[in-house]
Amino acid sequence: MNFTKKLIAVLALVPGLVFASEGGFPLDRAPERSDMASLQNGAKLFVNHCLNCHSASSMRYNRLRDLGLSDEQIKNNLLFSADKVGELMKTSMRADDAKAWFGAAPPDLSVIARAKSSSAGSGADYLYTYLRTFYKDDTRPTGWNNMVMPNVAMPHVMWQMQGVRIPKMVEQADPHDASKKIHAFAGWEQVAPGTMSSADFDTATADLVAYLSWMAEPAQGTRKKLGAIVLIFLSIFAFLAWRLNASYWKDLK
Repeated sequence: MNFTKKLIAVLALVPGLVFASEGGFPLDRAPERSDMASLQNGAKLFVNHCLNCHSASSMRYNRLRDLGLSDEQIKNNLLFSADKVGELMKTSMRADDAKAWFGAAPPDLSVIARAKSSSAGSGADYLYTYLRTFYKDDTRPTGWNNMVMPNVAMPHVMWQMQGVRIPKMVEQADPHDASKKIHAFAGWEQVAPGTMSSADFDTATADLVAYLSWMAEPAQGTRKKLGAIVLIFLSIFAFLAWRLNASYWKDLK
């Protein structure tokens, strides 16, 4: 009986959860970047900007060989928080320290690209929009806020690349109640330039998101190739079975 009541309560919350995910900040479509150069650049950005606080405890450095990197390249360019190429991608930051500094322990990013998928968009869309919508907010402990995740605890770790921005808001009528006014997002105001242009930063972010998507399922390329081979085999087999069936029954009709 208790289980039934809990199930009814969860189902009652589903419409509200769906509405909340669809009613948030609109997600931009993440560009498709699956070439080796993009994934290698994404891995570099991940190690330099994300692995300082976040872990990827389901991923080993030696798996980066699948991206065309040698053990020597991994050791010289990407191995900063471990001693051996076969080790897991773990951060040196203690969870207790992270919670004290940011208010919450940074989540593991091994499968974050899959975990953030929703009716509003794919996990890649979420991450691509999230990483590009940080803005300066001196009321926050870190000095930064985010349009996708308001009051986020994470600082803008790539601010030097993107520069400092603030959102431009305009007042307009509430589409649900014309007697009320709401503040709507109307673009960005660049307060200080970054080391990259807006287009270059978007490209770099797309590379990072592509790597996070790859890391969530490193074997996805092999899976897709095997899937195509299986479908071709089944198509050929179905054709042969159809012709064999027709040949078997033609003398009995």
